[in-house]
Amino acid sequence: MNICLYGSGSRIIDTVYTNENYKLGCQLAKKGHTLVFGGGDTGVMGACVKGVQDNNGKSIGIAPTWIWEFEPLCEKCSELLYVDTMEERKQKFLEHSDAFIISPGGIGTLDEFFEIITLRKLKQHNKEIIVFNINHFYDKMLEMLDELGEKGFLYKQEEIFKVANTIEEIFDIL
Repeated sequence: MNICLYGSGSRIIDTVYTNENYKLGCQLAKKGHTLVFGGGDTGVMGACVKGVQDNNGKSIGIAPTWIWEFEPLCEKCSELLYVDTMEERKQKFLEHSDAFIISPGGIGTLDEFFEIITLRKLKQHNKEIIVFNINHFYDKMLEMLDELGEKGFLYKQEEIFKVANTIEEIFDIL
């Protein structure tokens, strides 16, 4: 299975997030899955791909040609695909992935998360989406989504995505 990871490329985040994503990458490789990700060599993305590589797994990085201005790319990917725009990158993520894991991240990660759940809601795909809620990172966002549901702006969000607090829960869902 090709599993897409959305997550931060930041170099200054707490190691609790990078350590868990390294372990996630190790498990993806051990279970024979291919990591699909933004191609970054730092932060959550970099930690996950390092776990994959340390366990002889496969990875597909998808990055805009200009992204190196913002973060270094992982040059040891099994495959590195270049695109021109962020929109094209998100489309390639969808085309190359069978499931999505949303790890802690910033604005870019949230953009990717909301787009992928919107596309599922609109029946443009039926792929599993899992929010990896490391150390309760997404609790406030999940509360906000619950409130949107209570007020009638969302419904049946539990059918759109699932929440996992541990790596074991991720693989139980998959």
